[in-house]
Amino acid sequence: MDRTHSLHPWTNFGPFEREGALVISRGEGCYLWDADGQRYLDAVGGLWCTNIGLGRKEMAQAIADQAERLAFSNTFVDMTNDPSARLAAKLASLAPGDLNRVHFTTGGSTAVDTAARMVGYYQHAMGRPEKQGIVARDHSYHGSTYLSQSVGKRPGDRVDEFRYKHDGIWHLSVPNPYRRPEGMTEAAFCDALVAEFEALIADVGAEKIGGFFAEPIQASGGVIVPPDGYLRRMWEVCQRHDILFVADEVVTAFGRLGHWFASWDEFGVQPDIICTAKGLTSGYIPMGAMIFSDRIWAAMAEGGTRWFTSGLTYAGHPVAAAAGLKNIEIMEREDLLGNAARVGAYFETRLAGLKDLPLVGDVRGKKLMMCVECVADKETKTLLVDAANESKRISNLCESLGLMVRPIGHLNVMSPPLVMTEAQVDFVTETLEKAIRQVTDELVREGFALG
Repeated sequence: MDRTHSLHPWTNFGPFEREGALVISRGEGCYLWDADGQRYLDAVGGLWCTNIGLGRKEMAQAIADQAERLAFSNTFVDMTNDPSARLAAKLASLAPGDLNRVHFTTGGSTAVDTAARMVGYYQHAMGRPEKQGIVARDHSYHGSTYLSQSVGKRPGDRVDEFRYKHDGIWHLSVPNPYRRPEGMTEAAFCDALVAEFEALIADVGAEKIGGFFAEPIQASGGVIVPPDGYLRRMWEVCQRHDILFVADEVVTAFGRLGHWFASWDEFGVQPDIICTAKGLTSGYIPMGAMIFSDRIWAAMAEGGTRWFTSGLTYAGHPVAAAAGLKNIEIMEREDLLGNAARVGAYFETRLAGLKDLPLVGDVRGKKLMMCVECVADKETKTLLVDAANESKRISNLCESLGLMVRPIGHLNVMSPPLVMTEAQVDFVTETLEKAIRQVTDELVREGFALG
């Protein structure tokens, strides 16, 4: 039925029509079961999102209780509901600095989409109507609406069949230390990236650039951890030129790096806007949020005559908000941020050992947000040809051994639930190593040049 009737996000038509999809029937904690009863340790965490783990009865009960009490109430103009108001206040208490205002959305894409529109709205309200442009980075992923996908620029997302917005959007180099120019130190690489931003501003004109969009760690673009000091220095450039710093924390927020939000606690950056989703409800129900500063609110509200004409029917949905409140309560009660920091540090250490494998070029990430990059040659960092399909082979073999990792290009990405244990880290690492070794042997037998 699925193969006959469903169009999945990012459907790869040939393989899907031949093989169909893996049907998942049940989940508990870090584990999933398919329709045939096979169990998998889900090191993907759903899609960066099952932070508190699956099968939580108190989450199901909170959702059911709210659905019975008030299944829906719109939040347009001057309406709200109790859970929405409480969740907005809770998020404001957790967010850094003066980020005390919340606009709810249905997910991360719509949070970024709204943030891009708010950048222009704010700059116009400040008397700078031409300051509408947006700067982002190569290999970034910011969502799949028309506008958010235009802001992002991840390899493979841009296809000939779709059209994208180009005017008023500029992209800078990806801040990937592993792929920096040969012979350049990481500090010099950081200097060059910041200089590139300054040069773009000088070329385009600061009066035309309203916002800079950045994932603290670029997630789907390759789990790219920027050079030390990079984000802070880019933020300082934004401050000098009245450019809003928009932190896309759809992945990094709610514990993935051991913090509620990574921008300030991990990187020392005070954003003007934070976009979030995923871990907000741990995937139990769809919800996103854009958290923004009092300063932006004051500028938009000055005079009391403007309308913010953007929003979604299900924004501040009472059932989703109830799920968000219960999700945060569980994370606080069980110190899941602390567990993510402790187990995440162990995860980093264990995975680092895979760098010794001949197929592995880089192991990178932070805490419970990691990836392994495969290369044909460790010295030159040359990638294998696409026909090798090594990351998909590795993930397929892992699945047969009871482990789920996510293949993206030449990467295998992991973002497990925050409830993960050190014993489960050992299983992930040992299984992944076994799969990489076997796939390496297969590639050599098939004549692919390695090393």
